Amino acid sequence: MGCQAEHVQHPPAAEAVTEQVESSVAKQSQAHDINLWPQQTAALPVDQALEDKIAKLLASMTLEQKVAQMIQPEIRDITVEDMRKYGFGSYLNGGGAYPNNNKHATPADWIELAENMYQASIDDSVDGIAIPTMWGTDAVHGHNNVIGATLFPHNIGLGAANNPKLIKQVAAITAKEVMVTGIDWVFAPTVAVVRDDRWGRTYEGYSEDPAIVRDYSFAIVEGLQGAVDGEFLSDQHVLSTVKHFLGDGGTEKGIDQGNNVASELDLYQIHAQGYVGGLSAGAQSVMASFNSWHGEKIHGNKYLLTDVLKGRFAFDGFVVGDWNGHGQVAGCTNESCPQAVNAGLDVFMVPTQAWKPLYENTIAQVKNGEIAQSRIDDAVSRILRVKFRAGLFTKPSPAKRPLSGKTELIGQQSHRDVARQAVRESLVLLKNQQNILPLSPSMNILVAGDAADNIGKQSGGWTITWQGTDNQNSDFPGATSIYGGIEQQVSQTGGKATLSVTGDFDATNKPDVAIVVFGEEPYAEGNGDIDNLEYQRGDKRDLALLKKLKSQGIPVVSVFISGRPMWVNPELNQSDAFVAAWLPGSEGQGVAEVLFTDAQGKVQHDFVGKLSFSWPSTPQQSVVNVPLDKSTVATTADYQPLIPFGYGLTYQSSKADALALHNLSEDNHADAESLQDLPLFERAVKSPWSMYIATASDRQGLSSSVAENAALTIRTMDRVVQEDARLVNFNGSQVGTVGLISNFPRDFRAYSQASSALSFSIKVDNELSKPLLVGIACEGDCKPSVDITEQVTVGKWQDVSVSLSCFDTEQMDFGKIVMPFWLATDAKVSVSFSDVVIKGSAETNTVQCP
Repeated sequence: MGCQAEHVQHPPAAEAVTEQVESSVAKQSQAHDINLWPQQTAALPVDQALEDKIAKLLASMTLEQKVAQMIQPEIRDITVEDMRKYGFGSYLNGGGAYPNNNKHATPADWIELAENMYQASIDDSVDGIAIPTMWGTDAVHGHNNVIGATLFPHNIGLGAANNPKLIKQVAAITAKEVMVTGIDWVFAPTVAVVRDDRWGRTYEGYSEDPAIVRDYSFAIVEGLQGAVDGEFLSDQHVLSTVKHFLGDGGTEKGIDQGNNVASELDLYQIHAQGYVGGLSAGAQSVMASFNSWHGEKIHGNKYLLTDVLKGRFAFDGFVVGDWNGHGQVAGCTNESCPQAVNAGLDVFMVPTQAWKPLYENTIAQVKNGEIAQSRIDDAVSRILRVKFRAGLFTKPSPAKRPLSGKTELIGQQSHRDVARQAVRESLVLLKNQQNILPLSPSMNILVAGDAADNIGKQSGGWTITWQGTDNQNSDFPGATSIYGGIEQQVSQTGGKATLSVTGDFDATNKPDVAIVVFGEEPYAEGNGDIDNLEYQRGDKRDLALLKKLKSQGIPVVSVFISGRPMWVNPELNQSDAFVAAWLPGSEGQGVAEVLFTDAQGKVQHDFVGKLSFSWPSTPQQSVVNVPLDKSTVATTADYQPLIPFGYGLTYQSSKADALALHNLSEDNHADAESLQDLPLFERAVKSPWSMYIATASDRQGLSSSVAENAALTIRTMDRVVQEDARLVNFNGSQVGTVGLISNFPRDFRAYSQASSALSFSIKVDNELSKPLLVGIACEGDCKPSVDITEQVTVGKWQDVSVSLSCFDTEQMDFGKIVMPFWLATDAKVSVSFSDVVIKGSAETNTVQCP
């Protein structure tokens, strides 16, 4: 969803709107040029009979029935009776949401819920109308929420294959497996053109090249929906969603849900090309993006949603929001956002119990004129148009559709065969010293690394659970790990494959070669944001394993699992061969089929994958993108990756074809002096942070300039300029906390490794009888603090800086910071603060720790 998934269990967006959280580039008044957007032609011509049918149904609907069509709640937050009462136009399951809240729900369980919701939606006994509802799901690399489904490589791997025909097959198979469970609608494809590989959603992008993204978008939409001049939305196809509109892949510093400051021309030429492709193929829905463009959240951007998308792109389907994304629009909350409707949002994705007040408030806003009735009618007409085109009014109910319940299709062998082909074509051979590959299957093979026999790790995020974590191999019936594929290849020809995660082996049985499978742990969305591209920074476990094997004279073939290109110079130096395997999904044997010859020594499958993302030369080179005019690459001085876009060796490659990926510099270029200060709160809260207040039992984001809980009150105040500080009155009844928080953990490792400090200005108005704590918090049970009581002087503003080393406890993970600043006390005291900053370098601090 949301970002594509939006439907995932995001932290509540309400907490992200505490104050208007703008990015480092303040919201600007844009001088738009609509002529930069070529006028597109709608994929489907106007059907007057259909339009008459829509108008007739619309005229029969009450305002309440219309608004209900615009509300999309999540299965954890509504009942079948809610559907019967309100008649929601659609509903969804977020990542990690299943029927009966059961991760191992069977296809029958999914079908039963789909059938019950459908029947409730067409029951007019309560809401007075019978309009079929739609179920939307994130099937982003196969039907990835369902146990046993075929899992394809994530998009970054598919992009390396650069095979639109194959990708269309992948999408068609996904549609079939989705339809087995009675679901109508898929939130795919993601068409982000990634600019900064630090972004946690990089693997959801096919390429940094907008041309690949454009062509893939067309192919995937056709595969999911059927061709507009063929089996369009037949009983073999589902509705698709091109997402996220617009610019999600171009945010500053790769921050998820952050700010894109691209020019309008770049917005079209780079970030909009996936919509040129997907809408040309007839995509019926578009998902609005979490990000901002020049400081304005897309969910509230009328120019982009209405003038560009619905105007210049001639899009006549509907725009669906992302997971409470409307709540991040200036002046909005999850429960109320007329701005988003007025901007052109047609369907609110509103998980949690916020759906009910949002429904009621939207009705009230139409009645009082904040939202024009014509805008509601336009939104509902678009929803109905898609439902009629999809045949929802005439096709059988979910349990009675042609593919429904045909569980033999889920994970069917022919589907897995296509997935295995996709794995093979996604692999990119970066290094092959002395032509060590392909390997003979008759060899004595040691298979090492913690990703070797780990289907969850090789599949990445958006796999059964939102983050792709907490999965075991047993959660993937029918799937094959990479080790499983290797063992299968070797055992058939008399060779031997031994699995040892740690690389240990019997000294009397030294292996001929070691295949080491290692890489990133699964993550999704902002949880994967990092601040530089160094692999395993500060904890080089896998490098140590490679060195151990090399020191024993064992040739090493590295198979690297990752959601993005990473700085792996030390690992490349220790590898005789190096394969970028991305996130291959459930068919690990596809890797083995390329690494090994057959029993007669013939190549089974050659490498065909080429880098669709440039590979970084330093950890800091996170923005390195091939020029749009690739013919200028050789003369472009500022395009200097370690490995260029389009690179990939084959078994026919000569020495002249191969880059010298040995004796590479292992200097990670860490330079404390180059670290810039990181503002957290200067005049206003800086993106991606938001302000919150809390007690031991309650935490709430701030949606106005004044707020309170049982322990404190907080309000804006003027220190130097208007509302540049906060005044907090702690009442002393219990511990109260005020601080900054992000929806996703953030990477502060660069600051923790330098002489950095948490700096802020503070004024305490009366004597402290109890400790005043300042702290940082990371993901999990990790909230170290320092008592600054002795450092503050009553009655005056002063600057305080606390060395980050003071927070470096055993539990602290500076790579996963969720709260970079918090103040807490149970004293009765008034405290004001402003100018909260992480100082890039601060040798002298108010509070200094070893």
